[in-house]
Amino acid sequence: MNYELSEISRLLDIMPASGRMMTKIVGKADQTTIVQTTFPVPWKNDRVIYLNFDLWMNLPKGQRDLVMLRTVNWLCEIKWFKLSINQGIFGVGLVGIISQLTEADVLGILVAGCLTAIGSMRIWQNNHSTEVELAADEMAIRMATRRGYKTPEAANHLLQGIESVAKIEGRNNFNFTELIRTQNLRAIAGLSPVGVPEKVRKE
Repeated sequence: MNYELSEISRLLDIMPASGRMMTKIVGKADQTTIVQTTFPVPWKNDRVIYLNFDLWMNLPKGQRDLVMLRTVNWLCEIKWFKLSINQGIFGVGLVGIISQLTEADVLGILVAGCLTAIGSMRIWQNNHSTEVELAADEMAIRMATRRGYKTPEAANHLLQGIESVAKIEGRNNFNFTELIRTQNLRAIAGLSPVGVPEKVRKE
């Protein structure tokens, strides 16, 4: 549809250069969520963002901008190959699988497969941690200030976006991460004097 192509073009314009290169927006009318992403895998470069445009267009422009910037920043920060213990476990397991396959060592393949699974699970968990989720919100707000938004305004748009998405999707309650995110955004927007304690942020 023309309005979908127009909205995709507009969203690409507000994205950072890395977002335009790494992500792809695809319409998906049959999904029940407004925005959906698939956790990127190391053998694919594209990070796909699926939008139900019929639901998406119910959000005001400011909310759409901030929700998209937040989604893009979160996706672009996911890295499989970097120096950390979890990536190390994943890498050792992957190399082990390849080497054991060539030797047809069933036990070796099982051990390497377990290492790869453990590493993958830890990478997934780390990228869904409170710290990473809050950082994605704050990066989206900083990016929005380069697109003409004021910091409190951008934080308020993202806050309202989280609330609107939940309402449109028929969810009455926020999960733990959403509660922490909304509290942090209220503090940034100047709507609450209480921010997120550092101990909670690091969880």
